[in-house]
Amino acid sequence: MMDILASIFTLQNLLIAVLGVTMGIVFGAIPGMTATMAVAVFLPLTYAYDLQTSLILLLGLYVGGISGGLIPAVLINIPGTPSSITTCFDGYPMTLKGEGERALKIGITASLLGGMFSLVCLWLFTPPLAKLAIQFSAVEKFLVILFALTIIAALSKGQMLMGIWMGLAGVLVALMGTFDDNNKLRLVPHLFRKELIYGFSLLPVLIGLFALGQMLEEAEKGMKKEHIDKGLLAKNARKFSFADFKGQIVNVLRSSALGTFMGILPGVGGSAASLMAYTQTKNFSKHPDELGKGATEGLIASESANNGLTGGALIPLLSMGIPGDSTTAVLVGAFALQGMQIGPLFISNNQDLWYSVLIGLALCNVIMFAVMFFPIKLISRIIYIPKQRMYPIILLMCVVGAYAANYGVMFDVWSLIVFAIVGYLFVKLKLPATPFLIGFILGGDLERYFVDALKGSGGDLTVFFTRGPICWVLWLFILASVAYAVVQERKDKLKKAA
Repeated sequence: MMDILASIFTLQNLLIAVLGVTMGIVFGAIPGMTATMAVAVFLPLTYAYDLQTSLILLLGLYVGGISGGLIPAVLINIPGTPSSITTCFDGYPMTLKGEGERALKIGITASLLGGMFSLVCLWLFTPPLAKLAIQFSAVEKFLVILFALTIIAALSKGQMLMGIWMGLAGVLVALMGTFDDNNKLRLVPHLFRKELIYGFSLLPVLIGLFALGQMLEEAEKGMKKEHIDKGLLAKNARKFSFADFKGQIVNVLRSSALGTFMGILPGVGGSAASLMAYTQTKNFSKHPDELGKGATEGLIASESANNGLTGGALIPLLSMGIPGDSTTAVLVGAFALQGMQIGPLFISNNQDLWYSVLIGLALCNVIMFAVMFFPIKLISRIIYIPKQRMYPIILLMCVVGAYAANYGVMFDVWSLIVFAIVGYLFVKLKLPATPFLIGFILGGDLERYFVDALKGSGGDLTVFFTRGPICWVLWLFILASVAYAVVQERKDKLKKAA
């Protein structure tokens, strides 16, 4: 073990780790860029290093890319990455109250805690958790996605029926494209059959709805300086203290555990993890009405789950050779470039490399905290940049990010513009955009697992109720989540009537 520590804590590896984390944060903080894109861009550099140094670089990019999304989410209400959507819900309201710096520090600390929790899980529970995940058939995966969709009802407080319809609209939009089993086009207008053969990509939809849509709204209001500065970083605002985490230990553990577990399930992703953690926090909160208005517990839940995903996604990769998300899929390429085969025998045959991954991931999480936490006053000054100067740069980055998302597809840029207009119309018509986005994110997986389950059962729908204990537990979660949303909706109506 001492030899492994000595080989990792060299000047070169420490500099590589700082470079990876810093560049990952930059990619995560720019709307349209992602951790996956950062890892893919830097992957060719791994030719120049051995596998240990290459992994430290790529893990740094991974951790930094996931964490960096909270910066624009908190300061300008634009999620830097898809997994930081729920960070906007409470992070930006805190900024509007003059607590942007405090919100960032809370988010960064929660990210560190979530990352370290997932690292412990990766170390202690890789074999049993991998065995549990491999038992999940298409039926259980469908029920997990269905459970995630019940978030829509919980988040649509006061507009539950409208939220459900918007979620359904998101699912329908997600179904546009080709159907994998028979290559027949589904839900695609004849005029756009060629362009929509692969459907709409997530990044253009996300950036259009939440970034450009907001820019159009701000352009309508005007961007005078007094409008920009009002209420931001107020002198009498509350300062960050580790006491902000008092009473939040259960929230951190629950959210980190959800993020880790969702990371284990291949293809589910950080968006579903953060959304599920957020809604469970709302369900268990003593003050659910405060979530969405600048509650620290919502911000902690989102960021703990985000970084809990990092270790979780590595569990199926290192134990079964199955990538947990798109970023770990790119990591497979790093192993392949070094002639390394990953799978069930990886840990037993490569003990030194296994411990290098654990130590490297811990090192990158600590560096992420140091790089983001201490210079946070400089980072938080981004909100003092006049929007008429900042927005053109963000607009350019959004367009470049949308164009580069699928390696140069111009249709993604047009999709960006279309969903910017849609996002603007949602605001004007007072339609909730978040349920639409949740439906869009989860719609494709919902259909795929539903069809796979039916194929496996010969078309028997009872398979969704008779698979066994895991299936029944998931149904209990689904029913409990829906019941909670209905009860809360009725309570709100009674309060308003009173």
